[in-house]
Amino acid sequence: MTDSAKILYKVIEVSPVSEETLERQLNERAGEGWSFESVHFVTREGSHRPAMAYLFFTRGFTRGDGRSEQTVAAVRSVSET
Repeated sequence: MTDSAKILYKVIEVSPVSEETLERQLNERAGEGWSFESVHFVTREGSHRPAMAYLFFTRGFTRGDGRSEQTVAAVRSVSET
């Protein structure tokens, strides 16, 4: 990506894990313009049912799309580390 284009990442922790809670978070973030990347489930020893899930989303933007200067600065500082 060029210096004027960046990718933002968002991680959402979901607990309890159910069809409804996952669906709600996926739909809310998609409505905000985030693209779903992956899901990671956390299980407890001796249980097959997930105790929590982490949903990963991305969203690309360029400086001219109306994002605040704070967002641009935050992305810049992450990319420099």
